[in-house]
Amino acid sequence: MAVDYSELRTILDFIRWGASRFREAELTFAHGMASPIDEAAYLVLHTLHLPIDTPSLYFPSTLTSVEREAVAAIIEERISTRKPAAYLTQEAWFAGLPFYVDERVLVPRSPLAEWIEKQFIPWLDPDQVTRVLDLCTGSGCIGIACSYAFPNAEVDLSDISSDALAVAHINIERHGMEGHVAAIESNLFAQLQGQRYDLIISNPPYVDAEDMAVLTPEFQHEPALGLAAGEDGLEIVHTILAEASQHLTEQGILVVEVGNSQAALINAYPDLDFHWLEFERGGGGIFLLTAEQLTHYFSS
Repeated sequence: MAVDYSELRTILDFIRWGASRFREAELTFAHGMASPIDEAAYLVLHTLHLPIDTPSLYFPSTLTSVEREAVAAIIEERISTRKPAAYLTQEAWFAGLPFYVDERVLVPRSPLAEWIEKQFIPWLDPDQVTRVLDLCTGSGCIGIACSYAFPNAEVDLSDISSDALAVAHINIERHGMEGHVAAIESNLFAQLQGQRYDLIISNPPYVDAEDMAVLTPEFQHEPALGLAAGEDGLEIVHTILAEASQHLTEQGILVVEVGNSQAALINAYPDLDFHWLEFERGGGGIFLLTAEQLTHYFSS
């Protein structure tokens, strides 16, 4: 049944209407948008080819009939397909940077952006960072953001998925990073023998079997390969921990997001002194370990 939007005229009208429709449909907002209002505003502005920081003084502007049809269509598509907004626009933002995304990769949403912007000081001296590895890279957003944060570094983006790496290549080109960022198809460290890095950073699959069974439709549009990590959510992290020290420089660090598998990780490694990063902008479930800690733990 067609939805009547004939009484809507302005940008603000459509943002309010979209948010109401999203709440009515009980959509899930966990892919970079905090609320139905935020998502409605993003979709309306994107469809109108306006920047996401368009001043609100433009919101009373009246839309043309063509614009109204286009905005109403994308709002209805969000509801009918339950696809995350980023897949509809093929755009996601991470660390203040735009990235191409589609259903071959997860939608970027990691709080890691905050610490990349801080250059992981005091654990790293930014001027001394010459090599970075983004393990399980997906779209490449984390590694490319690291390339901005550490301009003197060579960055490797690694993933087991050739589909994900195709998206990462698009983003390498869009950000003009061809000379600084490389994409490598590898099952974790398998194709990285002999390589060492000052920073290994990873947002690997960490969703446990119980949570995978109850994912909302929005999450079901994402590749399961980027989410599922066995019964306890640690299937991938176990390997990263065991092998990372062989690929870190002497002063290197490992930073890994494990989300709500944090408690399971602590229980699995009670004698490993994880440093859990704190976030001013919200988020958690991300640990930092030094090369020294990893070498001592796994060689003893």
